[in-house]
Amino acid sequence: MATVRDVAAYILAKEAPMSAMKLQKLCYFAYGYHLAWEDRQLFPERFEAWANGPVVYELYGLHRGRFNLDKGDIVGDPTALDFDERDSVSVVLENFRAYDAHELSAMTHQPGPWLDARKRAGVTDLQRSNEELRDEEIADFFGALVGRED
Repeated sequence: MATVRDVAAYILAKEAPMSAMKLQKLCYFAYGYHLAWEDRQLFPERFEAWANGPVVYELYGLHRGRFNLDKGDIVGDPTALDFDERDSVSVVLENFRAYDAHELSAMTHQPGPWLDARKRAGVTDLQRSNEELRDEEIADFFGALVGRED
């Protein structure tokens, strides 16, 4: 299984430059759709319900203090992604590359896994939270988007 570093390096290799926020959101959408399509995690690291949307803390630690990221700025192994992982990420990139970070963030704020986690944490819009998003909720949400029935 790939790590979030590997997925981020793969995304940056294909789409850089981009903002750190956009990278986080693309990782989220890739994770969600991969979970729906393949019924398995894209990487083991967890998303937290931060004020600006889902964030993987481990990835944040790699770009903290940086707004824009370029190829090679996140050290990972894009070749660690298997065929289905690369395919999931590539489909997400094809469909979401045109959106900016704020548009992607707004998409994550719709009813679903991020909002559910924020509610569990009992936080208001701008308050900090490290409440984790649950895979079951992510799978249900993205499964409904792709028309998968369980």
